[in-house]
Amino acid sequence: MHTHSRLFINGDWVGATGNRYTDNHDPASGDISGRLMHASKADLAAAVAASQAGFNVWRATSAFERCKIIRKAAALLRERSEAIAALMTREQGKPLREAAVEIALSADLLDWFAEEGRRAYGRVIPSRSVQVSQSVIREPVGPVAAFTPWNFPISQAVRKIGPALAAGCSMVIKPPEETPATTAVLAEVFHDAGLPEGVLNLVWGDPSEISEYLISHPVIRKVSFTGSVRVGKHIAALAGIYMKRCTMELGGHAPAIVCDDADIDTTVRLLAFSKYRNCGQVCVSPTRFLIQSGVYEIFRQKFVAEASRLQVGPGDAPQTTMGPLISARRMHAVDELIADAVEHGASLDLGGKRIGNAGNFLTPTVLSDVTPAMRIMNEEPFGPVALLARFDTIDQVIEEGNRLPYGLASYAFTRSSASAARLAAELEVGMLSINHLGLGLPETPFGGVKDSGYGSEGGTEAIESYLVTKFISHASV
Repeated sequence: MHTHSRLFINGDWVGATGNRYTDNHDPASGDISGRLMHASKADLAAAVAASQAGFNVWRATSAFERCKIIRKAAALLRERSEAIAALMTREQGKPLREAAVEIALSADLLDWFAEEGRRAYGRVIPSRSVQVSQSVIREPVGPVAAFTPWNFPISQAVRKIGPALAAGCSMVIKPPEETPATTAVLAEVFHDAGLPEGVLNLVWGDPSEISEYLISHPVIRKVSFTGSVRVGKHIAALAGIYMKRCTMELGGHAPAIVCDDADIDTTVRLLAFSKYRNCGQVCVSPTRFLIQSGVYEIFRQKFVAEASRLQVGPGDAPQTTMGPLISARRMHAVDELIADAVEHGASLDLGGKRIGNAGNFLTPTVLSDVTPAMRIMNEEPFGPVALLARFDTIDQVIEEGNRLPYGLASYAFTRSSASAARLAAELEVGMLSINHLGLGLPETPFGGVKDSGYGSEGGTEAIESYLVTKFISHASV
């Protein structure tokens, strides 16, 4: 068993001084694979102090030089992709090919944010007097506290680190305890790329204790969190008490709307891939499959056939197309939701069963004829479960699509420009992809509305929340 006791503070790996720890489990076997030592308050204080010193240096570094360092980090990610992918698969469970795609996307994200940092323009405002000049400049908000999840341990961290560093901010990041070694790679990559000491600091430990310490600390000026709605609301409330600006990327329950006029074969192939990617542990995963009555039965048959072709197994096995759930706790939560749905009348068309006695393997699952009375239609399943329900009219599907307090991602498949226009105008979501899978690219916004959070972690919008606006009015004398 490996004990991971190092924190990355002020440009160096240092031993955690706390005496508490978390046991890590291999999702493919269920065995304890390591022990992660928790940071003490003294460690957190050191990380915050380092971030303040690092910020003073980094904000004075030109945007051009910052860009070069961030792009060097992107290049190093690509160079080390094979080893990092193997590490991610071992800790998180996803198939090697999915891990490699995540790393490639993360490198692209860093390239995008690096260039956006060079274009954080101000402006000149024409004044009412020839003796007055008026200008607007953009400045980094300050040191940032960031909290990232285990389902995409590299890319979710990069979506915070990239724009923060591009804007000139420093960061203390608490990566997930489930995948410590994978996210630790980012500290090594940025260190090797030439990032100054103290600009990026990594700590692990009790999430509640760390969030309360960092968010309340006067040095920290912004908070970025990705995770569950429940925890996100607590983080946002805590940040509000201390007047810290926030980016919140929270959960979803994405509707996937399939109209009678959709290309069914293409739609089935795309939605099955998206549904079972990362074993369904994706915040933008399609979950509520809302199928128009005229194609419901043919869609159901083809989707079940497509899902049944998936090969479930350890992520490092060449034939595997779907790996395990992250933990026994996640397995239990998904099992409970499936059982509740079947008890309330859903048809179990595929799966719903554990595979073997070791690890957290669940068969790809399809539930049909689900209703809003079932828990799984109201709670994010975050697992390999597709929920099929019928609709007759666009009015009905928009009502169902907007019924929940979530508003992150959505998908629609239709040949009708009128239907597409209505869905685009009336669905209460942060992202809508029509007739393809078009979410999550570096150059496009990534975020939700309602209980799914606020702010963006992609596109030109991502860097905005790491910058403050300063207006300068200068009268000549």
